[in-house]
Amino acid sequence: MSDPLPLVDAHHHVWNLAHRPQPWLDEPGHEPIRRTFGLTDLRDAATGTIAGRRLARTVVVQCVSSLPETRELLALADRDPLIGAVVGWADLTSLAIADMLDELRAGPGGHRLRAVRHLVQSEPDPRWLQRSCVEYGLRAVRDHGLAYDVLIRGHQFDQAVGLAERLPDLPLVLDHAGKPPLADGALAEWEKGVRRLAGHQQVRCKVSGLVTEADHERWTPDGLRPVWDVLLSAFGPERLMFGSDWPVCVLAGGWNPWAEAVEELLADCTPAETEAILAGTATDFYALEETPTCS
Repeated sequence: MSDPLPLVDAHHHVWNLAHRPQPWLDEPGHEPIRRTFGLTDLRDAATGTIAGRRLARTVVVQCVSSLPETRELLALADRDPLIGAVVGWADLTSLAIADMLDELRAGPGGHRLRAVRHLVQSEPDPRWLQRSCVEYGLRAVRDHGLAYDVLIRGHQFDQAVGLAERLPDLPLVLDHAGKPPLADGALAEWEKGVRRLAGHQQVRCKVSGLVTEADHERWTPDGLRPVWDVLLSAFGPERLMFGSDWPVCVLAGGWNPWAEAVEELLADCTPAETEAILAGTATDFYALEETPTCS
């Protein structure tokens, strides 16, 4: 019997609360994940397969606006081959952004830095991504050969579209599909934003975080399908990538239930389309190297 094909999880987190606090976990509703999560926990959680594929490579993503956290993630990637890429944080508003990126790359695991992210979803300024200082920072990200992970909510699509228009040579990926409001089902404005952003060919999209935007207890694959269909139509499978958003997805069932839902949603996709969503798009976007299947 041949080995399972590789599966890339393009979006997960780790944190050690004894070492670095995560203040956002203090918000109500986060009690089930208010503890330390490491790569051993991920390996223990991701026991299932999707379309015959077993977890082989991951992209670990920053949680807090902290250079020390990014250094820690890079050092972890240097020690553990499961992590193929790091999406870190650096202060995009700083005139010293280029020096920050150089310093991160020079440290342990610096060669795994592939992208930068900022928690734009929490910024009250409706034009944060249009600030001149932020654009200066994003140009430095581009000039360092890095990508940018776009974390926004539905009312912030104008910012992301504006960024894509002004910096067409900056690779972008929309995290968590732009957080569609699955819990209330009011998807019309979200769909308009997704389609506008997908019109820019440098933009990719992570099929991740959907279950935590739905009813945590009662979501079903069929309930997620309207969002899935929009993403397939807007981006095409060659610009979509699977992500678990683990351990946040524990709030709505965990890694394996989400993986089972993705397998069901993929039922009408061709083998080539499945390959793109489960491995190819993320491998190309984050320049991942080959690695043995996770065991």
